[in-house]
Amino acid sequence: MAATVATPVTPTEHDPDRCGSEEEGRGAEAEEESSQQQTGPAAAATHSRLSKLPLARIKALMKTDPDVTLASQESVFIIAKATELFVEMIAKDALVYAQQGKRKTLQRKDLDNAIEAIDEFAFLEGTLD
Repeated sequence: MAATVATPVTPTEHDPDRCGSEEEGRGAEAEEESSQQQTGPAAAATHSRLSKLPLARIKALMKTDPDVTLASQESVFIIAKATELFVEMIAKDALVYAQQGKRKTLQRKDLDNAIEAIDEFAFLEGTLD
């Protein structure tokens, strides 16, 4: 018989902007575990449901680079997910500037303001010109 050791759990502050409810987190963990165990077409279908961007188009874009000869489904999925997170991040930051102008619609000037104000987007300066 194994003895169990109880460890105290300290409550953490819940930030709704950063993560969903506990049930959503458990569901996402279950999906991740099941997708890691699957291979073949079933795994590709799981990845496509987790990604909002079309994976076939991303793979085609990746292959336009002459240095890329093969692109695995996992790498395509990671690029898609990173792109989604990047777009979400810059859109949220640009939304702050739209709300300052009492608007709900993002405009190019909002993106320009976010790019100029936030150091993480410094590599984008001059790309919208």
